[in-house]
Amino acid sequence: MGGTTLHVRLFAVLLTVLSLTAFPLPVADAPKQKKFDRSLVEGPIGGAVWKMAWPTVLQNILGGLQGIIDHAMVGHYVGYRGNAAVGVSLQIFIVVIVFVMSIFTGMGVLVSRAAGAGDAPTVNRVVYQGFLASIGMSVFFLAPIGWFSAPSLLLLVNAAPEVRAEALPYLRIMLVGGISTMLFFMLGGALRAAGDAKTPLRLGIALTLLNVCLNIILIRGLGPIPALGTVGAALGTVIAGLIVSGVGFWLLLNGRLVVAWHRNMDWRPDMRIIKQLFKLGLPSGLQGIAMNVAGVLLLRFIGSLPNSGQAQAAYAIGYTELFSFITWTSVGLMGAAATIAGQNLGAEKPDRAEKSVYVAARYGLGIAAFVGTLFLVMPGVLYGLFGTEDPVVLSLGAQLLRWLSVSGLFITVALTFTGGLQGTGDTKAPLYISIVSQIVVPIGLCTILQNTTGLTPGGIWLAILLGHITRAVLSVMRFRRGKWRTIDVGLPARSGA
Repeated sequence: MGGTTLHVRLFAVLLTVLSLTAFPLPVADAPKQKKFDRSLVEGPIGGAVWKMAWPTVLQNILGGLQGIIDHAMVGHYVGYRGNAAVGVSLQIFIVVIVFVMSIFTGMGVLVSRAAGAGDAPTVNRVVYQGFLASIGMSVFFLAPIGWFSAPSLLLLVNAAPEVRAEALPYLRIMLVGGISTMLFFMLGGALRAAGDAKTPLRLGIALTLLNVCLNIILIRGLGPIPALGTVGAALGTVIAGLIVSGVGFWLLLNGRLVVAWHRNMDWRPDMRIIKQLFKLGLPSGLQGIAMNVAGVLLLRFIGSLPNSGQAQAAYAIGYTELFSFITWTSVGLMGAAATIAGQNLGAEKPDRAEKSVYVAARYGLGIAAFVGTLFLVMPGVLYGLFGTEDPVVLSLGAQLLRWLSVSGLFITVALTFTGGLQGTGDTKAPLYISIVSQIVVPIGLCTILQNTTGLTPGGIWLAILLGHITRAVLSVMRFRRGKWRTIDVGLPARSGA
């Protein structure tokens, strides 16, 4: 017990040092900031959901395009080994960083509740504590793990030797430079939870454009800068994230956003809030790990197939990139559902919170149906965007997209209802649902097939679909039980300016 207390105090001291050195003091002396958007808790529900959803959906689509451009350029200049390396590395990167960013889920729950209640000082204080915690996690967790464990992680997913050679430097740069991703998502999540989805969109557009420009220079080379291939793609992502995050925090420090920090606020770490961030966010982080560990395990199964390099490339392009048009759109709707539901609970309007989740799910189904139709109609064209010419990759990719055209309908429902649960403070149920639907069902089926009739690509694609169906059904059932209506998230007492 004494050792635990000592560790907590040491962490508090480290956060205090970081709080004094990470950023200069803001310009604003008074707590000026934009007002909260009350239409989210008072206006038409459909309009409120769409107001939060469309900027986030568009931003996530742009983020997906950014990843597609990375893959396409790497595919053209490196080949399918580069595609496989980026896909494998991103799968591992997401597993690691999703745990670190779990504190943003807890931050979003507290911020949306406080914003719904109109408590600006508490919003500002919670976001600042989330910032300190994310810096600490990046410096003391993400970077060391990223550098020393990257080779072992690549062996874990059974990546082919030629893929590992391309993936190792990419993965190390992404993990060590992960603080840029942390800061960007932290700021965007805080603003969306407070009701401002347009500023993260603007920052996301700037990030995508800057990343594309850097990739053109670094991947293919320009003038005295040599062609860096997959390493250039990683460097472009990290550098763009640092620059855009810096601009975003400058706006925050100068009182130009719905969240604002000022000279007169308390700059000390508040371990009570930080503990609550982890308490609410940790289940979400474990949930993300469960989902992505399942992806890593699927990569191992894919790596055991004949022509494993081509199968991994088909999976990396089809599932990691093309399917992102559905998943990232659904993640945007999930964020909108979480914000609207959380703010309406803060405003003591639970019925309105419930309706918002159903509206978000209907939007998601429409988008998933449209994208799924494209998967069925033009699989060859979509894979051709990545410079794919290998006939085996094209054949496996077309087969995968047929399964994903159906799977997308279920994952969008699962994610929007997950947003409703998490936004209202029920972060444990989605964890249990993910373990069952993303590990037990698909990995169990692949194991059975491998030890009986033999594992084929079609068997793996079927396992993905069944996992998504299970997740959608369980998420809807949990939300309909309504236990989220009475959850106490431990919101700090209303603070002064």
